[in-house]
Amino acid sequence: MQALRRRDRPAAMRQYPPAACPRAMMVSTVWHRDADERRRDQRGFTLLELLVVLVILGLLIGLVAPAVLRQLGSAKEKIAHQSIERLGSVLDLYKLDVGTYPTTDQGLQSLITRPAGVAHWSGPYLKGEKVPEDPWGHPYLYRNPSQRPGHDYDVYTFGPTGQPGGTGDNAPIYNE
Repeated sequence: MQALRRRDRPAAMRQYPPAACPRAMMVSTVWHRDADERRRDQRGFTLLELLVVLVILGLLIGLVAPAVLRQLGSAKEKIAHQSIERLGSVLDLYKLDVGTYPTTDQGLQSLITRPAGVAHWSGPYLKGEKVPEDPWGHPYLYRNPSQRPGHDYDVYTFGPTGQPGGTGDNAPIYNE
C-alpha cells in the first residue's frame, strides 16, 4: 500500500512538525509568558518597599527602645532594694548570734569572716569570700550607727554612678 502524502491525509491524521503546529505554538507562547511572569515575580523587593520597611523599623525602635531602657534601669534599682533588704535580714541574724550589729570598721565583711574579739559568731552568714556588689558592680556600703533617725544601721549603695551626692535616678539607695 502506498503511503499517503501529507496533503492527501485527512486533517486528523496530518502531522505537523512541532514548530509548525498551531497548538504547539500556542502552548509555547503561553509557556514563555508564564516563565516571564515567574521571573518577574522572583526579582525581589523594590527600593521603595525596602525603604518603607526600614522607616517602620526605625519608628518601632525609636518608640520601644527608650521604654525598654527605662525598665532595665528600674529593674536594677529593684534588685538593689531587694539585695539591701536581704543584707538587712542577714545583719539581724548576726545580731541574734553576737548581740550587736557589726561596727562600721568591721563592715559587711564580718558577715563572711569572723571579726577579731567577737564571741558567739556562727558564720559565715553569706556565701562567697567578698562583700556582695550592687547591680552596677560597686560594693554595698555599711555604717553603724546610722545617721538617719529611726535606724540602727545603714546599708546603702550610691546607685549607677557609685559616687555620693546623686539625685533622681542616681540617688543613693538605703535600707528601709
